[in-house]
Amino acid sequence: MSMSDGDHHILVIEDEQPIRRLLKASLGAEGYRVSEASTAQDGLRTATSLPPDLIILDLGLPDLDGQEVLQQLRDWYTSPIIILSARDQEPQKIKALDNGADDYVTKPFGTGELLARIRTALRHSFRVENEATKVRIGDIDVDLAARMVTKKGKPIHLTPLEYKLLVTMLKHAGKVLTHRFLLREVWGPLDSHENHYLRVFVAGLRRKLEDDSARPRLILTEQGVGYRLSADLS
Repeated sequence: MSMSDGDHHILVIEDEQPIRRLLKASLGAEGYRVSEASTAQDGLRTATSLPPDLIILDLGLPDLDGQEVLQQLRDWYTSPIIILSARDQEPQKIKALDNGADDYVTKPFGTGELLARIRTALRHSFRVENEATKVRIGDIDVDLAARMVTKKGKPIHLTPLEYKLLVTMLKHAGKVLTHRFLLREVWGPLDSHENHYLRVFVAGLRRKLEDDSARPRLILTEQGVGYRLSADLS
């Protein structure tokens, strides 16, 4: 993406004033333009009247459940949404990701971590469109037209399901994908709760694609939630 950070407009929907103040200062220092909303209704109005490039959404809003806000936004809003959640809200994180959030950051959070997540969402989260036939992440090349995967120029044999899993992750590179989402996309709705299928196939992909499958850099585990295909490898 060619735009600088200063070209990006971020909307923060958060009811806690100290967090809003911190986010506005931190994001402003990085050159982002920041709008604030302290309630769900204000946030929805602001998003509609001046659609931002990214939304930071707190799940614990006073006037409307954050999950409902997320669903209303996803009826029309296609840019990234990063969720802020409390540490003990793992089921809520999973629900938010299933409802269309791109990522989540757990309170209390470090601004460095949040800024990294924002950069990933804005710049590296890409979609494999029909006209895009070749994709590269790190030293992995995927030729979608030929259904061929190579690492450092050497062909890698993937089973049909391994290939389908990899392409599904490529379509959402940089985004956290829940176990249920991946199972539904790759195996279909009847297998949406068979997490062991997913563990086996992720392990297989790591053995074939990672330099060290015990310390993966390409397919990252989001503990208890799902997996993320790194979009930051160089």
